[in-house]
Amino acid sequence: MRLFVCLLLSLCSLAAGEARVTVLATTDMHGNLYPYDYFTAKPADRGLAKIATLIASIRAEGIHPLLIDCGDVIQGTPIETLYQEWVKTGHLPLSLSVPAGFDHDPMMAAMNKLGYNAMVVGNHEFNFGLKNLDRARSDAGFPCIAANIRVKRGASARPFAPYVVETINGVRVAVIGLTTPAVPTWEEPAHYAGYEFEDGVKAAVNTVREVRASQRPGIVMLAVHAGLDRDPKTGRVLAGGRENMVYQLAARLGSGPTGVDAIVFGHSHQELPQTRLNGVLLIQPKNWAASLARIDFVLDGGAGGWKIRESSGALLRVNQETPADPAMLALGRPYHELAEKYLSTPVAKSGIEMTGRNARNEDTALLDAVQRVQLHYAKADVSLSALFNPRVVIHRGPVTVRELAALYIYDNELYAIEGNGRMLREALENSARYFRSCATPDCDGSLINPRVFGFNFDMAEGVEYEIDLSQPEGRRIVNLRYRGKPLTADQPLRIAINNYRAGGSAGYTMFKNARILWKSAVSIRDLMIEYYTAHKQLPSSASNNWKIVPESAHRNLERSSR
Repeated sequence: MRLFVCLLLSLCSLAAGEARVTVLATTDMHGNLYPYDYFTAKPADRGLAKIATLIASIRAEGIHPLLIDCGDVIQGTPIETLYQEWVKTGHLPLSLSVPAGFDHDPMMAAMNKLGYNAMVVGNHEFNFGLKNLDRARSDAGFPCIAANIRVKRGASARPFAPYVVETINGVRVAVIGLTTPAVPTWEEPAHYAGYEFEDGVKAAVNTVREVRASQRPGIVMLAVHAGLDRDPKTGRVLAGGRENMVYQLAARLGSGPTGVDAIVFGHSHQELPQTRLNGVLLIQPKNWAASLARIDFVLDGGAGGWKIRESSGALLRVNQETPADPAMLALGRPYHELAEKYLSTPVAKSGIEMTGRNARNEDTALLDAVQRVQLHYAKADVSLSALFNPRVVIHRGPVTVRELAALYIYDNELYAIEGNGRMLREALENSARYFRSCATPDCDGSLINPRVFGFNFDMAEGVEYEIDLSQPEGRRIVNLRYRGKPLTADQPLRIAINNYRAGGSAGYTMFKNARILWKSAVSIRDLMIEYYTAHKQLPSSASNNWKIVPESAHRNLERSSR
């Protein structure tokens, strides 16, 4: 008996002690490998090459971290766009030749070199179709995880692992992946064929239960490609609904032996320093590899296993002084040099200098350059588009691919849908939510609604209208005319929009079930390059088909954009 007690005490002593675990996370890198802005051709304080330096400095302290990413990796910058187009079609645009060392996804190769343990599947991973996604997964030396993406019954799609479990300093750490279930809202069915997207909270509850029972981890984390749909401190609803469910995850699961210990997340391109909700540590690093999230756990060991004593999170930002890792730059050089050659190709001319500074306050030739392309290829009566990059500048004289790419920075496809006057009016009213109503007769104060992103403010071409900010939401579109006459609700219209709008995102639900008459086989950006290569000249003046009233509101917005 004495021998048994001594043996038991000895085993308990071995189990006791302290362990430290560090988790590092990135999110929404969108192809940002180099610390470089491809649209301005200038250095930028972002990119995985700089993040690599931060990771190396942490490892130099003797720390062996768990390294994860929260999704949206293989789409965004021209280095990924060119690679994905080559994978999809077998050739490059503008008759570019394929350079040596171009046979692996650049971001996957860089993440392999850095030793990533897992990556959540983001919605933009589906942008180029399943062939491209499968190629990226094959290139990755780590699992792509998503507990709420299921293979449909009878489908032959390649399943995603729901989670990974790694042992760090003797502690089993489980990371469960979740992605926004709104992917089918934005993507055409062929891009996610064979998959179904489950509600994230339901999937998380079931997977946490399974992981805790089968894996007995000391730490359970969620890595989520979805944002917060409300303020974590006040509970005030922000935006996103089903698309963004991190608040609901923390509120439903909580911390403790049946919940989760931390949630690192992305998708919304915001940055959230450490905060706690229902006992769960929340943290969101900045998009485009501009910051690295670090979560540190201190655990006490005992006969009952590891128990978390402390947890803390920090955001480590890159800056001008952060050096880029030379190995990362060397790895990405073939892709970077090809992108620069492509972007520097002249395609047209502009008779004036155009900037995006006021392009959300008034009609401009800059946005009309996009609308003209959409109307042409969709053979549409009306075109809707947003200004996605208000910092864009197109100089007078030769116009390169770089400047057109800076004007349309996303890989959206163009759709022509069957619509009518009622649908268009509803869309414009939804768009006008970007502004606040005037609080005074002189329209003083801020008129920009912080709850609506600027890239969701669509402007129309093919009709004339005014946005009256003296009126409340839902009654702002006035004097809406088509071909010189008031637009009636039953007027048939062929409407040009991008695939995200066609899916009903950002409140544009009026388009969700519309009949699709035509789809482009390439991105709107590629259509712009093709169009202006043929036509040689960008518009030099705006059609002035819409304006903001009263004039005091327009003056206010003009002043605020300076």
